[in-house]
Amino acid sequence: MKISREAKRTARELLKLSSVNGRLDQARIAGISARLVETKPRSFLSILKEYTRLIRLELAKRHAVVESSVALPAEQVQSLEQNLKKQFGEDITTEFQVIPSLLGGLRIKVGSDVWDGSIKARLTALTQQL
Repeated sequence: MKISREAKRTARELLKLSSVNGRLDQARIAGISARLVETKPRSFLSILKEYTRLIRLELAKRHAVVESSVALPAEQVQSLEQNLKKQFGEDITTEFQVIPSLLGGLRIKVGSDVWDGSIKARLTALTQQL
C-alpha cells in the first residue's frame, strides 16, 4: 500500500516533535504514538507505519556495527569507540562482530552509511575491474 504525501509529511512532523535537543525522547515517542492511536486521524495506520520507520532510521544513526575478521584487541576497540563518539556524538552505541569471511580489515556501518576497508571488498572490486 502506497503512503500518501500527507501521511509522510505528518510522520516527519511527528518525528520532529519527538526530539529533545536533537535526540529522540522515549517518553515523547510513547505519548505521540498513544495520542495518534487514540485520536485516529485520517490514514492513521499509514502515518503510524511511516513514523515507526522514521524512528527506526533515526535510531540506526546512533548505532555503529564494526565488523572484523578476527576479534580486535581491547586498545583498538577503545580507540575505535572514541573516534566514533568524536565523529557521531557521545550517545552512539557500538557493536563489534567477528566475520571470518572478510579475510582482513574492517567494515563499519552507522545507519545507512558503510565504510568497507575489508580485503574481501577490495578483492571483489578488483574482480569487477577485470
